[in-house]
Amino acid sequence: MGLIKAAVGAVGSTLHDQWKDYIKCDDLGQDILMRRVSTPNGIISKDSAIQVSPGQIAVIFESGRILDATAEEGIYTFDQSSSPTFFAGQFGAVFKEMWNRFVYNGSPSKEQAVFYLNAKEIIDNKFGTPAPIPFQDWSHPIPNQMTGKETALRVQVKCFGKYTFKISDPAVFMSKIAGTAEEYRKDELVEQMRSEVIGSFQNVLNELGNSVHKAPVLELPSYTDEIKQMMDEKVFDEPIRARGLSIVGFVVESVTLDDESNKKIDNYELSANAAMQQGTLTGAYANAVQDAANNTAGAANGFMGIGMMNMASGGVMGGVATTNQPNTNNQAPVQNNQSTGGKFCSNCGTPVNGAFCSNCGTKVN
Repeated sequence: MGLIKAAVGAVGSTLHDQWKDYIKCDDLGQDILMRRVSTPNGIISKDSAIQVSPGQIAVIFESGRILDATAEEGIYTFDQSSSPTFFAGQFGAVFKEMWNRFVYNGSPSKEQAVFYLNAKEIIDNKFGTPAPIPFQDWSHPIPNQMTGKETALRVQVKCFGKYTFKISDPAVFMSKIAGTAEEYRKDELVEQMRSEVIGSFQNVLNELGNSVHKAPVLELPSYTDEIKQMMDEKVFDEPIRARGLSIVGFVVESVTLDDESNKKIDNYELSANAAMQQGTLTGAYANAVQDAANNTAGAANGFMGIGMMNMASGGVMGGVATTNQPNTNNQAPVQNNQSTGGKFCSNCGTPVNGAFCSNCGTKVN
């Protein structure tokens, strides 16, 4: 009751006439995952030929149990008197377990058939998040002034992409999904898979958004390898594997933010730019004060430069204390300055002895 591989070139030769039945399955394409093929009387006679084409798995059934199976392409002769050969390719261990354990209760007695399973990678399966899902965006960190630590900006994203899958365990796939149906199509499964893929992807997003990976939200499409690796290592696709299937490829094609998240990022960047500009001026002013205090040529000359800096900054640094407080209404003091010839600074009202105000650096005519 096993498969014996026929000689090369047997098809079309005189051997072809000796085969009582010739069983084959047309290409299953991308839409059919399993198809049942048998003879008109439901019996596969001794010396019948069974053809296995590239990208196909052939499982020989009789009365609800496995007789033999192969994932290796070629022409085989069916011999009930021989032991299972399991020309299995990549599924040797799986087929042996099927032969020992796999039984369909209630199957018609003495019914024989070949179940052809699609071994190809099933491509072009789309997925998309039906509603925005949360993501911790570390490309826009929020500093905590009290602790010195940073937290991620919480945003809501929609992601769209494609995935591919294949049958990884024929026994599990048949026992839990396809059974002994005449034909099982991808359409019967793909909607459920899409929901589970989205669930797996959301778990991956939680990992990518943690403090270890810190993936920037708008760069998620470039994390294709990391997403697939994380899905495998964390077994986020366990519901899919439990059906004898596996995710082969996973690609994020686009990431969009909801309106509220876009506003958050816009406000973040405006605030960050303003803080950076303010911080630059404050740092420059602080350095200038320090230099003025250490200026060996005299503090007056140093602070004259500080006053000029304050004017250039539009008065941003006017709140820093100096040796003389400026006159906020820009009016000269009432008293007469006889010792300086009566000259006062037009900007701060300080008495002036030279060409420049020693307090704010304004040139005096």
